[in-house]
Amino acid sequence: MGRIGEVQAPVATRDALARGRLRASLVPDLLVEARRIVNTVIAGWHGRRKRGIGENFWQFRPYVEGDSSRIDWRRSARDDHTYVRDREWEAAHTVWLWSDPSPSMLYKSAAAGVSKESRALVLALAMAELLSRSGERIAWPGLTDPFTARNGAERIAAQLSHAGELPAKPDLSAIRRFCDIVIVSDFLDPVEETMAWLDVLARHGVRAHLIEVADPAEETFPYAGRTEFTDPETGDKLTAGRAETLKEEYRLLYTARREELAGWCKRLGWSFTVNHTDRFASEALVRVHMAMTADSSRPGLTTGHAGLTTGHAGLTTGHAGLTAGGGHAGLTAGGGDPGKAVA
Repeated sequence: MGRIGEVQAPVATRDALARGRLRASLVPDLLVEARRIVNTVIAGWHGRRKRGIGENFWQFRPYVEGDSSRIDWRRSARDDHTYVRDREWEAAHTVWLWSDPSPSMLYKSAAAGVSKESRALVLALAMAELLSRSGERIAWPGLTDPFTARNGAERIAAQLSHAGELPAKPDLSAIRRFCDIVIVSDFLDPVEETMAWLDVLARHGVRAHLIEVADPAEETFPYAGRTEFTDPETGDKLTAGRAETLKEEYRLLYTARREELAGWCKRLGWSFTVNHTDRFASEALVRVHMAMTADSSRPGLTTGHAGLTTGHAGLTTGHAGLTAGGGHAGLTAGGGDPGKAVA
């Protein structure tokens, strides 16, 4: 069997420097790709407009008894109904954006066109472009303060290109109520750790939109025969004599992890979207747009796959593959000759 997946490695040097150089080389092209995607969905993007104090006209709506808004007699004279004129609420909203820089995001299987890191950055930059065009304030935790600019995506891309080593999980405690945050990751850390990290957002009344970027090989587990799995975080290795015997249990655990996280988000009124690297990035943007424009008092938009909870020991899902007996984040895998690792 040929190699199924690999981790994209730029140069043989210190990990932090290598990741920084890779990110710097990727960002310009990814910004172009993000803008291309934005241009395909911008026709349906209307910001997150609502009625309020402002100078610009928004909509006519039927008058109801006790309505304090001014009646528009000219519009009402056209038919038998009475209408009021609404103005658009003009206060800019702050939306924080973040994509996962951890080593597991470098994984790319043969079935995917891009690595998870590339897809995550494209989604974050595309959101920055859309929100900037709508006049919203955007920010990146640990990198920028909230700002408003028509070239917001370009400014964030420049900051990312020149940034040093970024934290695996930034401090989110500075994000306050009435803000939104879009988080793009593979979310393959233990669910309890992810929830503990994001709990500060729930306590501060922040509405979060999680986009899980998944490689198709991570879901289907297409490995068979003697296969060596490598943990992208620690470099630890696990050799399976017959990898196909692990497939069913692995898939149950992988799906259960996603279902548990999606259910938690739904209870908080957050949105949870899955985007596969062999699918269009624009699909995730449309779903997140729907969630961001929805009334915040309604349950969040959750998209994912149904799953089962299992108590089997000795096998847990982790970063881009599987982990034996728990421990650190998971493993990437490659099939082929015995003892041949993909790194």
